[in-house]
Amino acid sequence: MTRHGFETQLKMYVQSLSGKSQWDWPVSIDDWRAQAREKLADGPWGYVEGGAGAEQTMRNNRAAFDRWQIRPRMLRNVDDRDLTIELFGKTYPTPFLLAPIGVQSIIHPDAESASAKAAAAQRIPFITSTVSSVDLETLARETEGAERWFQLYPGRDPDVVSSFIRRAETVGYAAIVVTVDTTMLGWRERDLSNLYLPFLFGEGIANFLTDPAFCARLQQPPADNQFAAVQEFLSIYVNPAFTWDDLAKIRRQTKLPLLVKGLTHVEDVQLAMRLGADGVVLSNHGGRQVDGAVASLDALVDVRREIGPDYPVLLDSGIRHAADVFKAMALGANAVLIGRPYAYALAVGGQAGVQELLGQWTAELDLQLALSGYNSIRDIDASCVKRLQ
Repeated sequence: MTRHGFETQLKMYVQSLSGKSQWDWPVSIDDWRAQAREKLADGPWGYVEGGAGAEQTMRNNRAAFDRWQIRPRMLRNVDDRDLTIELFGKTYPTPFLLAPIGVQSIIHPDAESASAKAAAAQRIPFITSTVSSVDLETLARETEGAERWFQLYPGRDPDVVSSFIRRAETVGYAAIVVTVDTTMLGWRERDLSNLYLPFLFGEGIANFLTDPAFCARLQQPPADNQFAAVQEFLSIYVNPAFTWDDLAKIRRQTKLPLLVKGLTHVEDVQLAMRLGADGVVLSNHGGRQVDGAVASLDALVDVRREIGPDYPVLLDSGIRHAADVFKAMALGANAVLIGRPYAYALAVGGQAGVQELLGQWTAELDLQLALSGYNSIRDIDASCVKRLQ
């Protein structure tokens, strides 16, 4: 049980007694975003902030949250609150995880090491991207004892895919998250205008450069010819031929919980269930893949209506406030993934910035829960929200 939100508020306000007139860190998501923009050059900023095409999907994600209103209940004893959730037999202190964001070296020199350590400090699961700038073994050593999941891009070489799975299992990753909406890169106007693809500069390929199956494809060690390694990476990174049959083969390769990320259609979720996936992450990749796509939150409403309440469904894309987390949980999400907000915090302050953001979000969600009249995040349901007509 916790009173985290009220205590965090007091901690911040008390600073005024020492003569301070402003908190050391940004508080609003707009301020985090603005300070991140100041830190990053045009290329990295466009890569972090941009979406596909006209970026309509990004706007759809936000509009979907705006269509739902919380219905607070009053005069209830909410002195003790509980933000914990259960996933795959484990209990986590909050309902959010850090989404897999690749190439974090373009955001901050400490890259994924900073984000993973921040997540570990808050006991929040960190999902390591296939295209991380720090290899998965190093991240495991740096956050020993913490909860880590591994996000897998199923590229063209099945031997490399299998090798990634074995490596993740060996060093203690607790789940595999197969991303299926990136069989090719979306048409991202900001990146194209800036002529910016970080992989060309060797960023974000640490897991490949340390992988025996990948290195076996090279005529020279990566250290001797990085350009050739980059070219080889680009030749196998995406896989437009990937199908449900291929996903079934991945399912058979691991006993770890396996989630399928990047689904928004009910029938695809049902296919994943029949294939034996342990859960899904409803996601449109933060609007980075298909322009004009359905909002992830709208997909959640459809999915829960069709598949019922029991199957694990996580939500990704568009979450910018604790209120969004509340709405997603009320509409049937078992947990949510935080993406761009923690990328902003990483740019602003590295590990300390991400920890601060996560602390703020935990405090805000605690207050949202209490002021809406509920003791436990697991008690809220669709009756707690109302859709605008």
